[in-house]
Amino acid sequence: MQSFPTVTAPLAHWAAVRGAAMAVDDGARRLGFAELAEAVRRRAAEIEAQGHGPVHWLRDAEFQIDRLVDFCAIAATGRAAAVSDPSWPPRLRARVEEALGGSRRPVPPLGPESPFYLGFTSGSTGLPKGFRRDHRSWTESFRICREQFGHDADATILAPGRLSHSLFLFAMLLGLWTGGGVHVQDRFSAPRCLDLLEAGAAGCLVAVPSQLMLMLEAAERRGGAPILGVRLILISGARWMRQETPRLAALFPNARVVEFYGASETSFIAWTDSAPDLPGTLVGRPFDNVELSIRRADGTPCPAGEAGLIFVRSPMLFDGYALGDDGSLLRDGDWISVRDMGFLDGAGRLHLVGREKRMIVTQGQNLFPEEVEGVLATHPAVAEVSVLGTPDPLRGLKVAAVVQARPGEALDHKALAAFCRERLQAFKVPRLFFAREDWPRTAGGKTDHARIAAELAALLGGADGKGDGEAACLRRI
Repeated sequence: MQSFPTVTAPLAHWAAVRGAAMAVDDGARRLGFAELAEAVRRRAAEIEAQGHGPVHWLRDAEFQIDRLVDFCAIAATGRAAAVSDPSWPPRLRARVEEALGGSRRPVPPLGPESPFYLGFTSGSTGLPKGFRRDHRSWTESFRICREQFGHDADATILAPGRLSHSLFLFAMLLGLWTGGGVHVQDRFSAPRCLDLLEAGAAGCLVAVPSQLMLMLEAAERRGGAPILGVRLILISGARWMRQETPRLAALFPNARVVEFYGASETSFIAWTDSAPDLPGTLVGRPFDNVELSIRRADGTPCPAGEAGLIFVRSPMLFDGYALGDDGSLLRDGDWISVRDMGFLDGAGRLHLVGREKRMIVTQGQNLFPEEVEGVLATHPAVAEVSVLGTPDPLRGLKVAAVVQARPGEALDHKALAAFCRERLQAFKVPRLFFAREDWPRTAGGKTDHARIAAELAALLGGADGKGDGEAACLRRI
């Protein structure tokens, strides 16, 4: 198994060993490893000549290939590439740049411990949280990915998402690391993904659940044969609807379907082969280089089956926050917790019950919306769901569910409530149901629960019962 000290070191190796082989292809342009290495070398020389400090912002290039070249060039100089989300308004970008400052500080020597990536995730301080990654944290992630999933992780990868999403950046760099190469898209297209996979252009697919659902729908519309060349599908970024795994297996009969759980601050934590009969809370076994500790609020360990804060220790942890540290991260020496709540079962498998910040206290009991969302997501009429707490003078908070219907399906609140009552304790059953047609998502492709919560608050706060314009997209069912 080939090993490299930095995330960009493989470029020179593969340029020498298989320079003409495809490194990156966006459907309109293709770069071999030798061409990519030369493009990165030229861009790195330009960056060095400009004399920037240890953080250098990724250029807002139109094409993914150009952004990938720029990213690798920044990292190859020993700098950290700051990757903003394309949806940020200019004013926010300016505020973040100003807050980071320090553009003339010295650049550290390029090596395993030097930062190469400054990504951003949502924070509670008004600014995104900027998390730093050093080379070793991701080279170790590449190593454990290949060790855990075998030669199928060495295949050419299809990474059909934005480089600003760390999942797809990881997938792109993994394809360069292994020498398998990577196919990218400037804008996600389910039909073009299927065309590539049907042609045998990629053996590994990395995707978020919403992309896979669009691909399944597109495949059913075109009515083609099963796609045999895909050997590995890696799913992350949001909860996968496991009842859809048989459909995925029918379309990709030779593929191992793997779900993995992690965070921006931790990289990989746990994984499982997907199956429709798995417990809804299960996220799987920890990766072989990950240690887990489940703790109560007072720091004492939880026995098997008892939920508590998930603490993680591994060589893949991040290097700290460069911006927007809101104090939510918990540290205990080498251990960190992003305040996810879960438990270990008797077999040592990790179960995720929810995020501490989303926990709802209703009728004096703790409720994790993720559990209710997992149940409602299995209802045949429900495509998407967000469970929230709404003010209630009697219960403290009343449980409400906002759902999106599957095409051609009708939603009925009595049927949905009955469905929940058969599967959940009474206090967890939503008292209110609302429908939303266009589903809001964050830049990372996850459900935008904060936006839905604001819409619901506006709707319920309206004096006439209809709320304001912000909530016009919601309707009571």
